[in-house]
Amino acid sequence: MRLNLYQLIQMDFSTLPVLSLIVFSPILGIALAGMFRDEGNGIPARVGALLSSGITFLLSLHLWFNFDSSTADLQMVERLPWIPQFNIDYFLGLDGLNLFFFLIINFITPLTLLGSWNVKKRNWQFQIQMLFLQIGMLGCFAAMDVVLFYVFFELMLVPMYLLIGIWGGSNRLYATIKFFIYTMLGSLLMLVSLLYTANIYLDLNGEWSFNVLDWYGMDIPSETQFWLFIGFAAAFAVKIPLFPLHTWLPDAHYEAPTAGSVQLAAVLLKFGPYGFLRFAMPVFPAAVYELTPIFMVLALIGIIYGGLVAMVQPQIKRLIAYSSVAHMGYIVLGLFALNIQGLSGSWIQMINHAIVTGALFLVVGMIYERTHTQEISEYGGVAHTMPKFAVFLVFFSLASVGLPGLNGFVGEILAMIGAARVNIWYGILAAFGVLIAAIYMLWMVQRVLFGPLTKELVKGLNDFSFREVVVLVPLVFWTIFLGVYPQPFFGRIEVSINHYIELIKSQEPRFAQDEAESSGLAKFVVWNLGD
Repeated sequence: MRLNLYQLIQMDFSTLPVLSLIVFSPILGIALAGMFRDEGNGIPARVGALLSSGITFLLSLHLWFNFDSSTADLQMVERLPWIPQFNIDYFLGLDGLNLFFFLIINFITPLTLLGSWNVKKRNWQFQIQMLFLQIGMLGCFAAMDVVLFYVFFELMLVPMYLLIGIWGGSNRLYATIKFFIYTMLGSLLMLVSLLYTANIYLDLNGEWSFNVLDWYGMDIPSETQFWLFIGFAAAFAVKIPLFPLHTWLPDAHYEAPTAGSVQLAAVLLKFGPYGFLRFAMPVFPAAVYELTPIFMVLALIGIIYGGLVAMVQPQIKRLIAYSSVAHMGYIVLGLFALNIQGLSGSWIQMINHAIVTGALFLVVGMIYERTHTQEISEYGGVAHTMPKFAVFLVFFSLASVGLPGLNGFVGEILAMIGAARVNIWYGILAAFGVLIAAIYMLWMVQRVLFGPLTKELVKGLNDFSFREVVVLVPLVFWTIFLGVYPQPFFGRIEVSINHYIELIKSQEPRFAQDEAESSGLAKFVVWNLGD
């Protein structure tokens, strides 16, 4: 009997390790790219990688259609002993926090591979690195054992390092070294903190556990929580990147190939907020109470500073990179508001940022293939010769500045509402960031697209091909859909978001009393995190 696609997705795969199949399915593409590396000008290797990423996306649709949004419990759990002497497990699980990241990774990757079809330098190796990066990202979001999370967290840095270092621009060595130093230092601090936390669990319970769910609610002294939280925060703040740890990002984006910039903006930056909520904030709530105002102020600085610096950038990719610093500021602001509005806004903004900023890097990469320059001053009047390019650039720029009706508006407004519930001035300052974003994005659009057609470089440009339009149209669709009707997203994350808010706030009375006795912060805690 023949099955259509919907019936196939709806089939009962309960006896299969679905998450593992999704995480490791890109191995098929890696094998095909390696097998056909010398065939047909590299086309079979490209087709193999694209086919593999498409299969992974279809598998991930099973998660959407079979996800139970009524519970915060982990679903599709896979757990096997890995290092039993220390109770380290191969432990994967799915809930509202990571569901959409599976979908966005597997949606963006085939579009990125298709958009990078013309990469000629070591093409088959490029395909392999992209698929290894996909495995690392999927594994990182699926892992519920802290050691397994750390392994995937480090694994995904290797292909990104190689993508920038081999296929990047003229100053790629500097960018890769800077990227490596920042991320590795943060990761090492996280490693120290997770080992110390596991040792505390051993002292309290008489056995090892690296299961993050076991760590929730541990009785850890407030001062100890502070330093352990800082260790985790170092890794996650670098990944966001949070001001003032952001300086590696513009260099990495500027030097990275288009595919590297897309994956960096769409996915890698999201491990910071996700890691905070999954691995740090529920385990160290006392530190969260104490450090919330600092992180919210840093987020606001990132919003304003990122926008102001973007305004004076002479290169398009650097402008978009600094806009990412500002957009990630809204995500952090909503995250540390620790209310349903802020966290829901933070989570949907991560998805929206992945779609819109990923699309902007794809659009810019497509014109860079034609001109080999990122200097805004080298353009002008491009709308006359590339009307399709002009339409896509204007559309995604408007989404980036939060035009109502497009997806960027939904996340930013909710993050601002959540922040305003904590302190009205947080919301007001965040609103200025929207104004700044409109200035630098629309000014960039005006300088690139409009004005007289005087540059010889621009006069000879060919408009987007059918392949390039095919890459961008799905991103247009989701930009509009999530802007007009975001309810399917909220319906699947609400229970999980509320669960984590309650998990963190349930320990408020005990830690409020501790702080009252030691530093007089109880009043701030009640005011800042109360409903």
